[in-house]
Amino acid sequence: MSQNLAISARGLGKRYRRILRADRHDSLRDAIQAGVSDLLSSKVRREERKTREQFWALQDASFDIARGENVGIIGLNGAGKSTLLKVLSRITTPTTGSAQINGRLGALLEVGTGFHMELTGRENTFLYGAILGMSRKEVAAKFDAIVDFSEIGDFIDTPVKRYSSGMYVRLAFAVAAHLDPEILLLDEVLAVGDFAFQRKCMNFARQLEQKGSTILFVSHNMFSIKTMCQRVIYLKKGAIAYDGPVDEGLKHYENDSKLKAAHWFNFNEESENPAVVFTDVKLLSEDGRESNMFDYGSRMILRARFKTSRRIEQPDFRISVNRADEVHCSTFSSVSDEANFPFIDGEGMIELRTPPIKLISDLYNTVIIVRERGHGRMLAAQIGAGFHVRHPVFVPLAYGVYHEGGQWRMETEMTERAEASHGAR
Repeated sequence: MSQNLAISARGLGKRYRRILRADRHDSLRDAIQAGVSDLLSSKVRREERKTREQFWALQDASFDIARGENVGIIGLNGAGKSTLLKVLSRITTPTTGSAQINGRLGALLEVGTGFHMELTGRENTFLYGAILGMSRKEVAAKFDAIVDFSEIGDFIDTPVKRYSSGMYVRLAFAVAAHLDPEILLLDEVLAVGDFAFQRKCMNFARQLEQKGSTILFVSHNMFSIKTMCQRVIYLKKGAIAYDGPVDEGLKHYENDSKLKAAHWFNFNEESENPAVVFTDVKLLSEDGRESNMFDYGSRMILRARFKTSRRIEQPDFRISVNRADEVHCSTFSSVSDEANFPFIDGEGMIELRTPPIKLISDLYNTVIIVRERGHGRMLAAQIGAGFHVRHPVFVPLAYGVYHEGGQWRMETEMTERAEASHGAR
């Protein structure tokens, strides 16, 4: 392995066994019956069943990552992103292939990984540091800096079982960061912290980058990927579908994520068939042309086709607009906008015509949501379509998220004198 490489992977694959409902035994008798049945079945049937129960979370992944390179790992839910990082961090043993790591590795893969619930934050700092390969003396020397970075000094002697998820990730990231890793693996953990802490962690990651550290970053936040990484590896069904420059990789991700369920949406219908599914979505300009580029002050039309598996009473269609870094900008609601639809059943289409867009120049995404009976339970949340807003002046750093013209007036001492002099005449 070349000394210029931080990671070299060849043919990495990870196979898991899928637990089928029939394999869940409620009693010892059920387990014995299943075992006897398996013994009596033919070898061919056993092999067929074994094949059905197995699935590949990661398949034939080969890549090289140079020292000092920042690489984003992107993909839809279940694509194998977390599995890849677990294999690279040696938490999980690969089924096939191998990976060579050249340098001190720090990994923050799941909130609280390595924490003991009954121990305090102080005790877990030493425990987690040891798991990451730090000596007790090294942790002690960095302890004050770790606590200061985590911003939970008042609770450092409190058992972590009483911590919020945000406190978990603050302490875990602080310990992992102060390992001074040459290679840092991050798996979506920053989504738990508040915005200020996320920015603090991003700045720390950039400092590591300036020192020549290598960073692998898994995230659904494409804005963070774009700002942190020069290269992306796009995983699709466990395999590498793209490996190259960020902009092209994000296009693949956006095309494949269109109409997929939002990563934060948990489908909880009793039936396996969703009550409503969106099958097509288009963005159009005011004159009806399909587009994903809109000028500031223009109107946008969103058309979405759907089909239902049952009758839905009083649906509330919502179209959310999020900036590329997942900052929520606006939500249009058919109920709030008094477009009262009594029910939907079968196939149909909804159309939203927005007011003049006052968002500043940036990249935005839409999410299409359906709730039943106004503000009732959520039945669908799918990624809609992305679009750009264009304006030569109203740009993010200077104008925030949106700009609306205000009315201005000014009073000065000279103005008052001039008015008084004019009145005296």
